[in-house]
Amino acid sequence: MYDRHAAEAPTARPTHEPTTVERGSFCTARCACGWYGPARRSRDRARTDAEEHRTTA
Repeated sequence: MYDRHAAEAPTARPTHEPTTVERGSFCTARCACGWYGPARRSRDRARTDAEEHRTTA
């Protein structure tokens, strides 16, 4: 008997590889999953936001 569920490909979860984006004097962490952090003046804090998202997502 044909099992249609066995033939379906498993759904891949999006990988969380956030990046930082600069706009004027602000830097924001963004991810392909749709998440984004607050705009920061500190690039280092935006990178920390991105790393926190990567480890908790």
